[in-house]
Amino acid sequence: MPCPALLISAPASGQGKTSVTAALARSARRRGQRVRVFKTGPDYLDPMILSRASGHPVHQLDLFMGGVDHCRALLADAARDADLILVEGVMGLFDGNPSSADLAAAFGLPVMVVLDASAMAQTFAALATGLARFRDDVRVVGVVANRVGSDHHAALLAEGLPADLPLVAALKRAPALSLPERHLGLVQALELPDLDAQLDAWADAWDAGCAHGQASEALWRPVDFSSAPADPIHALGQPLSGRRIAVAQDACFSFIYPTNLSMLSTLGADVRLFSPIAGDDLPDCDALWLPGGYPELHAPALQQHPRFFDALRQHLGAGRPLLAECGGMLVLLDALTDADGIDHPMAGLMPGQARLQPKLAALGLQAITWPEGELRGHSFHYSTMETPLAPIATARNPNAGRTAEPLYAQGSLRASYVHHYFASNPAAVAAFFKGDR
Repeated sequence: MPCPALLISAPASGQGKTSVTAALARSARRRGQRVRVFKTGPDYLDPMILSRASGHPVHQLDLFMGGVDHCRALLADAARDADLILVEGVMGLFDGNPSSADLAAAFGLPVMVVLDASAMAQTFAALATGLARFRDDVRVVGVVANRVGSDHHAALLAEGLPADLPLVAALKRAPALSLPERHLGLVQALELPDLDAQLDAWADAWDAGCAHGQASEALWRPVDFSSAPADPIHALGQPLSGRRIAVAQDACFSFIYPTNLSMLSTLGADVRLFSPIAGDDLPDCDALWLPGGYPELHAPALQQHPRFFDALRQHLGAGRPLLAECGGMLVLLDALTDADGIDHPMAGLMPGQARLQPKLAALGLQAITWPEGELRGHSFHYSTMETPLAPIATARNPNAGRTAEPLYAQGSLRASYVHHYFASNPAAVAAFFKGDR
């Protein structure tokens, strides 16, 4: 079904892609439009913001982690009931392999480029034109000037832009609209009580900024997604029918791709969410997933609920599958040292300890071979870990980066720093959670 769609990109990170995408989504939603937003590449924090802006879960579109057919099926599904589809890019438009430009080319998505204009004038047009002309298979249909100082500044920025590359909006500089950040990026949406007011302020800024720009019909031209095949996940049937899978989900365990949860349900699982830091008991379950998050920030809260650690011990003692990713893995260790050097006892179910450090320890896409088959995902963490366990596999980085995370197994436990994208191999994920060995 045809639906207007737009990929929002930039020449680099930090230009304002997330705030512009969120502002556009909230503005369209306030006008009564049904908006679906996607995020390119591995990211948890930006999608939380975009989900609040649009009122719907934000799924990933990643050609490496999900593949072309899976991504096309997600877009087609969104187009069936949306008036507008927005896709936020990752890094710069042409950065990475695959890049945001590759995604735009694969699905015919028109591109709107966001440029931080705070330190330039006429060069703005040269940079925007260069991005628009760099690849023939990528169609850049407009440009947004972000962090503009004045109306005169906006006029200088528009000078020299070709007719087919209009200035869509000029957004005034407003430091008060910035979101707080911490070591892994933006603070989580659930930790920002005034987020909705801020999103409305962003939408107001977008509406005001559009008054300084030019309308462009090419910007909202429908893209046809009707030829998309069925999502490959549906071909598996329901191998998890009758399986109860508990998933920790709260401010401590929050790095969860919505597609992972929906895929487990599609495969027949009874997904049971619970909050360890709120003191929820581990639900009656056949398998358990501890996703990543911020255990270093919530260690005291975990220690206030010792029943959680006891339930984990009983779960593993019964030989039930447990997948622990990144922060979820750190919770199983003997100890975790936070950024202030304070040691926190953890569950003691996986030998070893971890320490937060001020600099990034690992970053990159990952492909890792489980006993059930290869899965894909990514790694992003500031902690380092020591364990006497020998890995059963080591990931590879498709971009030849240094990050190559080990995979550990101990009884029914599977643990790694890798944040897995379940849709990269749903059959392997289903086999693990079924306990097939």
